[in-house]
Amino acid sequence: MKPNSKILIIAGSDSSGGAGIQADIKTVTALGSYAMTAITAVTSQNTTGVKSIVGINPKEIFDQIIYSCKDIRPDAIKIGMLHSSDVIKMVIKALDIIKVKKIVLDPVMVAKGGSKLINTRAIQLLKLKLIKKVSIVTPNIPEAEILTKTKILTTEDMIYAANKLIGLGAKNVLIKGGHLKYKNVRDIFLNKKDIEIFNSERYRTKNTHGTGCTLSSAVTTFISCGKTVKNSCELGIKYVNSAIKSNPKYGKGHGPINHLISLKVNRKFK
Repeated sequence: MKPNSKILIIAGSDSSGGAGIQADIKTVTALGSYAMTAITAVTSQNTTGVKSIVGINPKEIFDQIIYSCKDIRPDAIKIGMLHSSDVIKMVIKALDIIKVKKIVLDPVMVAKGGSKLINTRAIQLLKLKLIKKVSIVTPNIPEAEILTKTKILTTEDMIYAANKLIGLGAKNVLIKGGHLKYKNVRDIFLNKKDIEIFNSERYRTKNTHGTGCTLSSAVTTFISCGKTVKNSCELGIKYVNSAIKSNPKYGKGHGPINHLISLKVNRKFK
């Protein structure tokens, strides 16, 4: 099987394998594309929480991006955890050099267990500079609240926050609604011309670690293959829902989802 496209992932590492760059690589691979990486931070964590975060030197992050893309040009880029303003500045500098048009930003700010993964100065720079350079931004409810300084309790609040992100310069917005207490999960896609509410079944499980990373990487993969941004969101949501439904029930806390749900391997036995 030949990869359908090439994707660069700029994100932090999750030692437990359920989220971060590990989830990104699994998602991109399972959906049939080739993954390259620029690691922004190394975390020690498991399904119960984050023990420590060690940031990678911003210049090293810049070099990872430039050196990888110099040899294998990506069709799209997924951006995840950017923990400091210096890292964001270096990523922006690299993006200006490589000039890839299809970019998905997952503004990772808070871990599933509640640990903060980004500082205040970095949040401001992300809002003022980075959000304007990407094709779509994919925050969950807590992240959208931080970015827009808005309390989100309803679908209408999600739409209001999405419009505020458009006002900040975002081209497309997908706000993930899993944190709201609706019977079904409602995800909001919005740009200046279109709005779509994706309704999905809610599965009663604690095993949802890495869903945000997985969704943004799935969206990136579909976009990289030429699908529209909205269609890519719809397909990404379906992939994540299937992965949640068939989770392997690993760990004592918020366990990982099943990234292999779409992978079919033909084996021949003698």
